[in-house]
Amino acid sequence: MKKGSQIAQWIFTVVFGMCVLGNGFHWSSLFLMLAAVLMAPIPAIRNWLKSMKIKNSIAVALSVVVFFVGIMGSPTLETSDDTDTEGSSYTETSSISTTSINNKNTTTTNSETTSSSTERSKTTTTSTKPTDHSKPTAVGGGTAKPVDLSSVPAYSGSPYVTVNNNKPSFSSSELTTKGYEKYSNLDNLNRCGVALASCGKEIMPGANEERGDISSIKPSGWNQAKYDGISGGWLWNRCHLIGWQLSAENANRQNLITGTRYMNVNGMLPFENMVADYIRETGNHVAYRITPIYSGNNLVCSGVQMEAYSIEDNGEGIEFNVYCYNVQPGIKINYADGSSSSTSTLNNTTSSSKTTITTEKNTENNDNSGSTKYVLNTNTKKFHYPSCGSASKIAAKNYAESNENRDSLIARGYSPCGNCDP
Repeated sequence: MKKGSQIAQWIFTVVFGMCVLGNGFHWSSLFLMLAAVLMAPIPAIRNWLKSMKIKNSIAVALSVVVFFVGIMGSPTLETSDDTDTEGSSYTETSSISTTSINNKNTTTTNSETTSSSTERSKTTTTSTKPTDHSKPTAVGGGTAKPVDLSSVPAYSGSPYVTVNNNKPSFSSSELTTKGYEKYSNLDNLNRCGVALASCGKEIMPGANEERGDISSIKPSGWNQAKYDGISGGWLWNRCHLIGWQLSAENANRQNLITGTRYMNVNGMLPFENMVADYIRETGNHVAYRITPIYSGNNLVCSGVQMEAYSIEDNGEGIEFNVYCYNVQPGIKINYADGSSSSTSTLNNTTSSSKTTITTEKNTENNDNSGSTKYVLNTNTKKFHYPSCGSASKIAAKNYAESNENRDSLIARGYSPCGNCDP
């Protein structure tokens, strides 16, 4: 063997050996090591190859082939599919109000952070989507900024308005693909504070899980009244901050506020449905924060701020920051204690709007009395609210509408949807 050829082979042998060391413990390291052995101009190896009737040139060529097989399988060449995307597909597929609010660096009277909150992790699995190395480091500056009520325009017919150009704020620690929930401790007025979660399938209700009873919870300002003209009759709902379909939370006092029927169904539910549908379809996670916004020492919040950001796809699937008004058209509300009165043709059917109704059933989504228009799936025998995301997916041949009340539909063999829970 010529000396020049030997030097070249030694150089390649050293390079191949360094690749083995850099590759670490991996199956591809075996190929890299074999390539180094075939290339090494060591007499013992050359004589062995010669006895096998393998020429030096063939051994070198074989070494190069084996090397490339090993290097292609090396973990150092594995890459992620990170892409920086701007904009929000949510904005493209939903009717966000054209009114927007810019955040101010001011504080609100609600619990400001979840640092003293209770945390309940339900994680049993990890995502099979791109892992934490592909998630964003922070969104919107990374610091939560509760909306300043003075910057919120007066309610003018839309159940919500966008905040901060529809851009949420989440820190890097909040943008995790490990499902979790955090709920603030009640403040000195027994009011709920911020609720924060990384929503994923692992914290959502199971396939056969049913909603539990929450009628034992009386949130701050719970001063129930019933009016003709409101779907279901009852003014107040026990509104989940993080909806049941996202968290499987039932009678969690730290997750239930006094909210109008209008805010619950017209304001919050469409956004909850959007997040839930996205998670079911993709298996991804969504950073999700709900902040009740109070004025002074009022027991009932003026509205809630909803922020969400899909983690694995860097906000491409879900991204919003909205304020939902805690109002009921035609009703004047005293947010200090939750009392109310009619300002229109709606009739108060209770003896006093300041009398708490203690005989109603679970009114988190609807009371059993009253006449409401429902959407029916004649195939699955489910009934929905028209605003429910599942209602829009019913095939035309199975679609029907009904003005029958809830009890009548159940008597006919229909069951309420598990998402909108009519």
